Amino acid sequence: MWTGILYALTAGLMWGLVFISPLLLPEYPAALQSVGRYLAFGLIALPLAWIDRRALRTLSRTDWMEALKLAAIGNLLYYVCLASAIQLAGAPLPTMIIGTLPVVIAITANVRDARRDGRLPWGQLVPSLVLIGAGIACVNRAELAALNQHAPGDLWRYARGALLACGAVACWTWYPLRNADWLRQHAERSPRTWATAQGIATLPLALAGYAMVWLFMGLSDSPFAMPFGPHPWRFVGLMAAIGLFASWLGTLCWNAASQRLPTALAGQLIVFETLAALGYAFALRGHAPGSLTFAGIALLVAGVSWAVRIRPRPIELAVAD
Repeated sequence: MWTGILYALTAGLMWGLVFISPLLLPEYPAALQSVGRYLAFGLIALPLAWIDRRALRTLSRTDWMEALKLAAIGNLLYYVCLASAIQLAGAPLPTMIIGTLPVVIAITANVRDARRDGRLPWGQLVPSLVLIGAGIACVNRAELAALNQHAPGDLWRYARGALLACGAVACWTWYPLRNADWLRQHAERSPRTWATAQGIATLPLALAGYAMVWLFMGLSDSPFAMPFGPHPWRFVGLMAAIGLFASWLGTLCWNAASQRLPTALAGQLIVFETLAALGYAFALRGHAPGSLTFAGIALLVAGVSWAVRIRPRPIELAVAD
């Protein structure tokens, strides 16, 4: 249990690095940063695949198809939905919708995977979810304030943005559940091998995505300097760092956590990503969080502390309770 929690914490610390890139590359389109990250992930996976080639050879065609699905939906489609939602509706609404992921995953997994993992008793789970939800609301106070303002004149555009944000939530609710299914069914497999397999599966998709972004830039007569933009070394270096640490190492640690923890608990631990992102952002700004943000962080920590105390029960006992 505690080893799994430490792996989830490390995954959150790695994934939080993703939020640094837009701050350091504000001139770069979100779509380019997304495909750049996953292109780097795929390229980094190539030498790692050579090192792990014996284990990768044992993966069946079905396993590779599963890795491709996870890469397509959990990586690229998720970011396409999120970036498109922000472009259509602005940042506030999509940010708040995405912030519900820890709660949505926990509830879905507790219903779906109770027979496999045991059920986390609802009476103990709900306080944790409430604390995490309140913490997310506090740390996203700016988004809440913006949502209280008048909606844009184009209501259909705003609604499409909200639907795409819900699509992003659906993608990343599906991903950890399906990923945990494979890892539980192949408990003898190394989390490292499965992370590398997903990187290899991501590479052709990311190459196609990069080519599409480049083509779109050319057709729209964008002044943006492709292929690497106005700060090529900074862009390539950041994408390589994020591809290695956030994509490969983060996926490896999440795989290890998924093999050890009930999925309903692991889903709540995604808040480590939020906490890490906040910490990195305030470190870059050079000042401490405000009182409301600090209260939100305290609520998130309290929610996680409550969650890790819950032990799953066999479904017959949970129903009897």
